[in-house]
Amino acid sequence: MNAAARFVATVRGLAFENVFNPYFDRCPVHDRADAPDTRSATLSAIIGAAASRGIHSVWIGRDLGYRGGRRTGLALTDDVHVAAHAARWGIETQRCTKGLPVKERTAELAWSVLDEIELPVFLWNVFPLHPHEPGLPFTNRSHRASERAVGEEILSELLRLLRPERVVALGGDAASCGERVAPGRCLRVRHPSYGGQADFLRQMSDLYGPRRGSKSQADLFGAGVPP
Repeated sequence: MNAAARFVATVRGLAFENVFNPYFDRCPVHDRADAPDTRSATLSAIIGAAASRGIHSVWIGRDLGYRGGRRTGLALTDDVHVAAHAARWGIETQRCTKGLPVKERTAELAWSVLDEIELPVFLWNVFPLHPHEPGLPFTNRSHRASERAVGEEILSELLRLLRPERVVALGGDAASCGERVAPGRCLRVRHPSYGGQADFLRQMSDLYGPRRGSKSQADLFGAGVPP
């Protein structure tokens, strides 16, 4: 078993109360039969490609969301962008969910920037699973301290594998974690949700250069896509 496969096996083995693990659990409502295996295989292939290619940046969010990473197994990525995410690493994959693709606002904003960055950027979260309210699987909650401690250990291992030049934390929770795991190397930007879109786009432009022909915020959020 190579390093990427061992890493994914570790994440796949994590279990917490009121937490959905997309690499082990199967959603009885939305997932295809092979969804956990497909998500695990895709993540392993992406990590392997990233480790061999070299990484410029790792972007860190907080948790997987029920409209995004719970379904795709990929941080900051919804159904609409899962193929593009894999393609950045020369990998083909398929959606793990049934029905129409679901959009997530945070993913839409993140990918509006990623689509214009040619540098290799890897996406991750402080807590790499989907925490939800008790008995309400299609909700989001912030991870607990015990969950964060495990997430930081996983993140530390990921950074050892990928050796990025830059760590970019999206929001305060991610920045606090990033400073503990990668002291002196973590850059904080505003999280794109809940009114932070303009600051996020401006700060990413400062870090990576101006965005060419990008969609306006009205284009991105005119349909009222939830975060």
